[in-house]
Amino acid sequence: MSREDPSRTEKATPKRIKKARDEGSVAKSAELSKVVVLLAGVVAMRYMGEFFFNNINEVFHWFFTEGLRQPLNQRTVHSMLLWSSLKIAYMVLPVMLIIAAAAYITMRLQVGKLWSLKFQWDRINLNIFSSLKQMMASPETLVRLGRDVAQALAVGIAPYIVIKQELPNLIPLFHQNIMGITTYMLLVSYKMICYALVPMILIALADLWWTRYRYEDNLMMTKGETKDERRQMEGDPEIKQKQLRKMFEVMGRRLNTTVPKADVVITNPTHYAIALRYDVTEAPAPMVLAKGVDRMALKIREIAIENDIPLHENPPLAQALYKQVEIGETIPEEMYQAVAAILAKLAKFKKRPT
Repeated sequence: MSREDPSRTEKATPKRIKKARDEGSVAKSAELSKVVVLLAGVVAMRYMGEFFFNNINEVFHWFFTEGLRQPLNQRTVHSMLLWSSLKIAYMVLPVMLIIAAAAYITMRLQVGKLWSLKFQWDRINLNIFSSLKQMMASPETLVRLGRDVAQALAVGIAPYIVIKQELPNLIPLFHQNIMGITTYMLLVSYKMICYALVPMILIALADLWWTRYRYEDNLMMTKGETKDERRQMEGDPEIKQKQLRKMFEVMGRRLNTTVPKADVVITNPTHYAIALRYDVTEAPAPMVLAKGVDRMALKIREIAIENDIPLHENPPLAQALYKQVEIGETIPEEMYQAVAAILAKLAKFKKRPT
């Protein structure tokens, strides 16, 4: 049941969900994307440390050796700037590609294949007081506030925990060289980020669950809406009944003109009815004038009785004729013998000379 509207007790139909997706409304958590991007960047930096170190070392080594011997003029400064920019791009580009791929995959897994560039002006509320009231009264505001506070605590507490653990290791740093101090600081920074990422991942998963819950809750429908949608998909039952009645009336008038011309009606005995006529001047074999099942079969039998047309019960033959022969077609050769045996018993054909 929807929390905002108690009358919305029915889950959203596939049509309602598709309409919402077409309008760009999907369940997606921005916090999950943020955490995955941050995690991908940290992992990339962690395992590409040697790659960064070698390239940065090459840049500094060149500037403090070859670069110092270069004459400073417009051409050399431009060359140094271009070379250093390409080096920085070479280092940054792999990390950016990994982050972009992580963001794309995360969003694709959340919302699937969806491209929507629609801008809905009707969602913009220009009434400032109404907007503030809606924000303060909405549970979304409290959830966002709690989420942001939890993330701020995670980011603030993680460095405190790590620094407290590393206090005994700070004094020995006075005896380390620059490389040792730099390595230590990078490892401690990586540890801080990992400590902060654990609660942030839990917060992102909770936000994903809340986002999907609120999305489904907002799409809940009333019983009247589900009935209206079912009518639109299946058609109004009253209209369908009228159409069926009209169809049976038309078919009934057609049967009233075709069935009286038949020589025999083969039945199943109640589910199937096939009206046959045999006239060598019309066709070389018996022809199906009418056929039907259930209600239509009953109508054919009633017309046959009214016009003194004999009924012959033969379930296998009736089913075979109904399935294999269309109205206006002659029976297939493999049915000649069975139909001939029935026609031979009729008075109309007994009078014919052999």
